[in-house]
Amino acid sequence: MAGEPFRSALEQADDRIVAGRAMDGDVAAFAVLVRRYTPMMRAYTHRMLNASADVDDIVQETFVTAWQRFSELDDPAKVKSWLMRIVSRKAVDRIRALRPTLDVDDMEQAAPSKDSPARVVEAREGVAALGAALQELPAAQRECWVLREMGGYSYDEIAAELGISVSTARGLLARARKFMIVRMEAWR
Repeated sequence: MAGEPFRSALEQADDRIVAGRAMDGDVAAFAVLVRRYTPMMRAYTHRMLNASADVDDIVQETFVTAWQRFSELDDPAKVKSWLMRIVSRKAVDRIRALRPTLDVDDMEQAAPSKDSPARVVEAREGVAALGAALQELPAAQRECWVLREMGGYSYDEIAAELGISVSTARGLLARARKFMIVRMEAWR
């Protein structure tokens, strides 16, 4: 097939090229980004929402938002961190939206037998507290913390994504971790 080598080349292209093509309206390039980053975004959202049924909805909403707002992406090479920021905001928004109305009796899925309703509520409150604590961090520290702790980035990858030195990334991450340890002490 004539399109098959092109698809393979597009699949193997780096983020800058694929995102650049997607920004120009190339649906095939956007599909590559979806396939490339959906697993990571699902895992991140799954952790943030504590295995909520909303995970796939949030990831899908993230890609819809990304498609609509590609003009806001300054550097196509940083599409991964840009997508992670969008999914992070959507997950936190979902946590906030669910928080006041969350009732264990209203949950559609039954809690696993090993978890009591009290533990389920406690876990959800812990996730909400984590989201609130993350929002209190300065933006640069929050980005470093999320990329490292949730995204599994190395210090070098964080520095490259954010356009800062590795030592600055380490310093920002150290301050963010110190804050999060103090802020989340009650949840240990």
